[in-house]
Formats: sequence, C-alpha cells, structure tokens
Amino acid sequence: MVRTLIVEDDAQTALYLTQGLSRNGHTIYWAPTGGDGFVQARSGDYDLIIADRMLPGMDGLTLIRRLRDVNIQTPVLFLTNMGELDARVEGLEAGGDDYITKPFAMPELLARTNALVRRAALNGANNSHTILRISSLEMNLLTRTVTREGTKIDLQAQEFKLLQYLMEHHGRVVTRTMLLENVWGLEFVPGTTVVESHVSRLRSKIDKGYDMTLIHTVRGAGYVLRAG
Repeated sequence: MVRTLIVEDDAQTALYLTQGLSRNGHTIYWAPTGGDGFVQARSGDYDLIIADRMLPGMDGLTLIRRLRDVNIQTPVLFLTNMGELDARVEGLEAGGDDYITKPFAMPELLARTNALVRRAALNGANNSHTILRISSLEMNLLTRTVTREGTKIDLQAQEFKLLQYLMEHHGRVVTRTMLLENVWGLEFVPGTTVVESHVSRLRSKIDKGYDMTLIHTVRGAGYVLRAG
C-alpha cells in the first residue's frame, strides 16, 4: 500500500486523483491548501506527495522548498499547467522529483507515481551505506548534509542531487545528457545551459578556496569528480 498525500485545491481534480490512485493500491490523504499540505507532510509518514503548483496561501514551489528545508525527502510529483522547460526546471529546482502537465491521463500519472516510489525504494536499499566520501568531501545521505574538511556546505536541492550523482560515479566521466536525464529527469534539450550553470555554482561551493580541485571538465565529453 502506497501512502499518498495529495495537495490540490480543486476538489474535482482531487477526487479524480483519489479514485484513480485508490484503485491502484494507494491510500489517499488530501490537503486543500499549501499550508495544510505542509502540516500534514511534516506529521505523516508518506511514500509520495502529489502537489499542484498553484495553491492558495502557500504555492507548491514554496511548499516543497520548506519541506526540503526541514529534511522531508518524500518524493514529490508536481501537477502544473505550465509545460515550458523553464517552469519544469523551476519545479525540480524547488526539490520536486517529477512533474506532469494538466490535463493528464490516469495511466501516465500511475506510471510516473510508480516510478517515483520504486526509485525511492531502490535508493533506500542502495543507501544502506549513508556516507559518500571523496578525499575531504563528505555527503551524509540521511541528514542531507555536505562538508569539506569538516566545514558545512549549504546546497540547494538540485545541487545536492547533482553532487550525489557525481560522487556516486566518481572517477567516471558523466555526460551532459546523463546529467539531464538522471538529475533533472529531462530528455536532451538543445540550447539549455541548466547543467553548465549548476556545475559552475557547485564548483564555487565545493572547490573554491581549496588546494585540490574535485570537479573537473573533460573537454568534449562531460564532467568527472575525482581527487587529484
């Protein structure tokens, strides 16, 4: 049974989601506002959160940012009327894990929710060793903290995902396409600089002020995190 919190102000949409998901093994909890969703998400043990972008009181982006700030790492699927790349990236930047644009078909929604729940379960199994360490850089997957030489480094949700992917593949070159697909959940999009801008920001936090550079550019190929 999948415990799913739906944060949706439109009662008709919430009912449609409840009926479709309930028939497919979900136990549904409903919050009609962002504030209600925040309270319920903090007090309950959920497997999945489905949140509308546009919510009264506290919008969906603010809701998820606040949940990530208090270390609630439940997978989040955004519902949005906005299909543009920038809007999708904005949701992922806030700490969302996937998105689906309205109107949507229930089979696609089910496929996306099932993928998120499976991924979370797999990550939980793979992360039985909760500390990633490369040279003086350390990431704790339980507390969601990163330090270098004992100094805490504050990362945004997407920066944390990016660094985790690089650390899990340390010593191996990862391409821009691999990062788009595995960190942002996006197919290759010509012209977007989201990877480059995030790697640049991550470098400024991870490498600036230290003698040893950890994040390296491999010209024409991608990036690699390695010591030395």
